[in-house]
Order: sequence, then C-alpha cells, then structure tokens
Amino acid sequence: MREITAIRSLLPLLKPNRWAIPVVVSLGILSSGLEGFGISLLIPFLQSFDPGSANSARSNMLVGFLYGLFGDLPAPQRFVVIPISIFVCIALKNGLSYGNTLLLSWLNARIGHRLRSRVFRQLLTVSDRYLEKQEYSKLSNLLATETWNTTRALGYLFGLISSFCTLLVFIVILQLISWQLTLVVGLVICAISLCIRRVTRSAKSVSEQLVVANTILAGRMWEGLTGMRVIRAFGREEYEQARFDRASHQVRQTFLKLDVISAVINPLYEVLSALVLLALLAIALSQNQIAMPSLLTFLFILYRLQPQVQQMDSARVGLLSWSGSVQDVTKFLRQDDKPYILSGSLPFRGLRHNLSFRGVSFNYNPQDKPALERLSFNIPQGKTTAIVGPSGAGKSTLVNLICRFYEPTEGSLYADDYPLTELNLADWRARIAVVSQEVYIFNATVRENIAYGRLDASDTEIAEAVRLANAEQFICELPQGFDTQVGDRGFRLSGGQRQRLALARAIVRNPEILILDEATNSLDSISESLIQDALNTLGQDRTVIVIAHRLSTIEHADQILVLKDGHLIEQGDLKRLLKHDQLFAQLYRLQNRNLPI
Repeated sequence: MREITAIRSLLPLLKPNRWAIPVVVSLGILSSGLEGFGISLLIPFLQSFDPGSANSARSNMLVGFLYGLFGDLPAPQRFVVIPISIFVCIALKNGLSYGNTLLLSWLNARIGHRLRSRVFRQLLTVSDRYLEKQEYSKLSNLLATETWNTTRALGYLFGLISSFCTLLVFIVILQLISWQLTLVVGLVICAISLCIRRVTRSAKSVSEQLVVANTILAGRMWEGLTGMRVIRAFGREEYEQARFDRASHQVRQTFLKLDVISAVINPLYEVLSALVLLALLAIALSQNQIAMPSLLTFLFILYRLQPQVQQMDSARVGLLSWSGSVQDVTKFLRQDDKPYILSGSLPFRGLRHNLSFRGVSFNYNPQDKPALERLSFNIPQGKTTAIVGPSGAGKSTLVNLICRFYEPTEGSLYADDYPLTELNLADWRARIAVVSQEVYIFNATVRENIAYGRLDASDTEIAEAVRLANAEQFICELPQGFDTQVGDRGFRLSGGQRQRLALARAIVRNPEILILDEATNSLDSISESLIQDALNTLGQDRTVIVIAHRLSTIEHADQILVLKDGHLIEQGDLKRLLKHDQLFAQLYRLQNRNLPI
C-alpha cells in the first residue's frame, strides 16, 4: 500500500527520537480511555432515571460493571457523583490531550530543525562531483520547501497514530456495549473509508507533480534574481515574466488539485456518517434489542468516534500528499549512492619539502576526454609555482585536486611522503587559502567577509591584510567603513573591489599554501602592480601557486608549469622556457609584442 511506503520512508527520520511513537501511543490510549470511560458513565447516570432498567444491567458485562460502581449509592447522590466523575474524566482527558499536542509540536519542530540541518550538512560534505550534476534551484527547493513539507508529513503521521489509538479504544468500548451493533458499524465505516480512499487515490501522483512544479518555480526565482543584469541588458523582462507566471500558475493548479482532494473528505464523510447514525438508531429502536441508556451511550460514543475516523482519512491523504517531498528528502540524505571526500586520520603539521603529483589523471565524466592525464611534478615548499596554458588546459582542475574538492581518477597527490587521502582533511585545508577568478562575497559586512578567512583574526590583523590587498582607500570611502553591508554576492562593490576583498580574506588566513587563480583578473594595471608587490613580499617563505593568463605577473616565479590539453608539456623558470621557444614563448611574445618574435 502507498500509505505503508510513505510511513516506511518517514520512520528513519524518527531514529534519534525512538521514544516518540511509544509515548504518543501511550498518551493517545490513556486520553481516549478516559474519554471513553467518561462517556460510558452516562449509562448508570441515565439508568438512575429508570430504576427498573437496573435489572437489565446484569445482562451486559460493561453495563453491569458501571452500574456496580454506583449501585450502592442513593439516587440523589448518583445525580451528583456521576456527573462529577464524568467531568473529572473529561478534564483529565483534555489535560493529557493538551500535553500530547505540546509534545507533538515540540517533537515536530525538533525533527524539522534536525532534518534541515542534515540536508545542509549533506550539501556541505558531499563531493563536488555530485553537486555539479544537480540543479541548484532543485537543491534550494529541497532545503527550503521539501524539508518543510516532510515535517508536515510527520505531523500527519503523528495525527494518524493518535486517531488510531482513539479508534481502537472506542471500538473496544462499543463492542462491550453491543458487539452486534459494533460489527454492523465497523463494516459500514470500512465501506465509507474505502469509498473515500477511492476518491482520494490520486493524492500521491499529485504530490509528485507538486515537487516538480515547486522545483521549476524555484529555478525561475533563482535565475531571475541572479541573472537580473543579463535580463535587463537584453530586454527580456516580459519573456522572464511570462516564464515565471507559467511556473507559478502550475504550482497554483497543483496545490488546487491537492486542496480539492483533501476538501472532499469532510463533507463526504459527514453525509455518509449521518446516514449511518440515523439508520442505526431506526434499526435498534425497531428491533428493541438494547436498553435505551445503553443505546444512547452507544450512539454518543459512535458520534465521538466518527471524527477520529475522518481525521484518520484526512491524515492518510495528507501523508500521501507530501509523500513526494518525503521521498526526495530521504533520497538526498542517503549516503550509499553519493561520492564523498573522506578525511584521513593523520594530522597535518605543515609542508616541509614539496607537494607532488605522481601519475595523476582526472576525468569529470567517464565518457569525456580526461581533464588531466598522467601528470608528475613537484611544487617545492616556500617557492612560487606558476601554472599557465590555454583555456581548457586543466589549470583550475589542478587547484581543485590540491584543495581536495575532487579525488584523482588515477595516481595520487603527496604532501612530502604522505598521500593527501591519509591526511586529516580539516588540517590540510586549514593550511590553504584560495583566491579564485570567481570571487564570492557573503551578504555581510566588510569586516565579516575578511574575517571569514580566520574567524579569530584581530582588528589589527584585518587592517594589515587590507593594506596588503590595497583595499584601504575604497573601504574608508564606504558609508560605514568596515561595518558596511556589501549586499548579496557583494553587489554594492565593483568587480575590482570584490577581488581585493577576497585577497584580504586570503591574506588574513596567513596560509602556508596560497593559491591565486586569476586573482588579479578584475584589477586595473596600477592596482595589479601594487598587489603584485605585496604578494611578492607575502610569498617569501610561503608556497604560492599562481594561475595566470597575464604572463607578466609570473615573471618572478621560481618555476612555471605549462599545460596543454591536460598534459604537462613544459617546465622551468622564465628564462629557460623562453630559451626553449615553444608554447610558453609563443604565448609570452603575443602578450609582449615589443619583444622580437
């Protein structure tokens, strides 16, 4: 059954709170038992008005037991004691129900928080190889919307359990009053539930449609916000508005389908239930098979039972409605079908000799041409190594492997004599700072963005990093200086300002290995010259890896690696490579046309 499948998907999410279901079941049975017992006390209360009916009490075990509780009391006292007992049962029942509601609210909030946290941790720990195949709008929708829907499904599950406990207790009481009538009622209620199940069986497929519609809408929102400049530059406002409206309309229509399915339960159940009650009353009175006090109590319990059956059907439909979200979330949280960058156990104390590539090859996709193929070279500690080559040569892939964003397809990287895979990942990355050509600035203050490189950095260290990054002047000109909010992705700053902020963030980290991937790409010539001087000073006794298209920025590198189509084709310092007069010399002369060709 689809309901069982949905419940099985939810149960693993309750593992840290295994006690929850037994407690909810216990409270549900206890509160339902109190309510059922309180209603059952109507039998001896009503019998007090007809002393002759006391003799018929002995023909039924439950009725006899209830009558025996108050049979020795005079009628005037019974008129007081029984209503007080009923009131006490109702008060205790509602107290337990209130406690159960608070428990479920607390539990739902706790599980929802933990679920969102687990999804975000999965995003942080899963390999880039997996993330690059996903749509970021889908991941955003999963984190923001589908986790919330999964929490709602958990709420329906708890509601289903509570209603089932009440149903179970009430059925026991009903069959103790009259098993014949209970059998008839049970068959009719089952028929009603089957009818409702047939009407609402499309809820699961609509739920899956809703996940798809939400993902498409999230994509439209994401692209609209991040691509606003391009949209306006090409005059595509109306085109994007139409795409957004279509996605939003689809979400609206899908939600409407779910609402139609859910809304049909209450009126359909009420009409059918009223028909059952009236038919049951007519049959019981015409056959005269049960005393009036017992019949009235039976009908009252049945009246209280029917909303629980109705709630069970509503909870079942709700569970199916969000089953698509549950499946998406639980599938994403699985760890056996995703690649991870695993940490080694050896602590990393620092690079002493060199970082070496030994027969390293790498494929982003098995069917594509290798991005790197059988590379072997050393990057000496405390020296500056430049990596150059045409676009697509594999330069940025080298950085990804050094940072362990990816693992080599073949071969290994070594820090001194230790494979990187055996080193503690946090220790290794703590010694590295990267400034890439795709600068990311957080929606925070200037100070917070710089301190992100080292969270415990002092104001003096931040100021020194800003000076070395040649960012003092523009920061002082900002409205609140270091406390200025720079906006989402730093949109309040120019490209060059963002690049200098990223440089300061890397400098304040004081890394052993500094990686500059087109780090001065967005700077003017004057700023680039100033920062190049600062980096030359900063690079003393530090391992610096520079990727650059502007070959003039790497003239003082201790060694230059030249890549082409994933192969290392040249290696040496500037003079040696120019003397060889191969690819590097050709590239160098193209950028320095005053040199003889």
